[in-house]
Amino acid sequence: MAVSFHVRSSSYPSRQHPQAAHVDEQLTRLRSSETASSSSIRQRLSNLQDLHDSLEKMIRLSVTNHALSQDQIEKVLDGSIKILDLCNVAKDALSQMKEGLMEIQSILRRKRGDISAEVKKYLASRKFLKKSFQKVLKSLKTSQNKNNNDALAVFGEAETVTIALFETLFSFMSGSKACGKWSLVSKMMSQSKVTCETDANEFTRVDMEFQSEKSLQMEDVQNLESCIQDLEDGIGSLSKSLIKYRVSILNI
Repeated sequence: MAVSFHVRSSSYPSRQHPQAAHVDEQLTRLRSSETASSSSIRQRLSNLQDLHDSLEKMIRLSVTNHALSQDQIEKVLDGSIKILDLCNVAKDALSQMKEGLMEIQSILRRKRGDISAEVKKYLASRKFLKKSFQKVLKSLKTSQNKNNNDALAVFGEAETVTIALFETLFSFMSGSKACGKWSLVSKMMSQSKVTCETDANEFTRVDMEFQSEKSLQMEDVQNLESCIQDLEDGIGSLSKSLIKYRVSILNI
């Protein structure tokens, strides 16, 4: 659905506000992203940061202020809190996994210490995190906003694509052969096809190597650590944009 804030004048016809048009373009770009690879997820995190930066600018427009009721503002705030909670869950999980990988690499470099015990500890942590991710995925309930007010609809769509990204992220971090978890977006945005990423990702490869008890591929461990760092950076930047976004909503 296009955002329809309009500017009127006595000499020109009604037209879409430039900031609203920019948000429309960003939403379209995010809805068209379907693959679930580390690079695509990092790019979508960056795109989501840009989207919420744009929404923050739009929320400060007087036309937006007047278009939103108190009840609608509360709904937008509730949605932003839900997303910030997802950011925190993801950051905590990534930090825990990175810590385990760093300890394993330290033992391998020093060639002393119980590497088997650390690997088992890492795999036990992964098992616990996978269960946590499944609980989070089950709890993600986003219903289509039936409010015809376009000012509210755009924020609802932004929440939808953001939560869909976190569904993809948690599935990716679980190491599953996963669809990009864009079925929610597909259903709500009337898209007919979701592309799946079936190749093993960075998390899966390291899990398989640790579980097989064969010689560890340090390159794969380092690639996973680098992947985790990139995801942490992307989520951290998105969190900062979300906080700024919430401040602007609270100032209405």
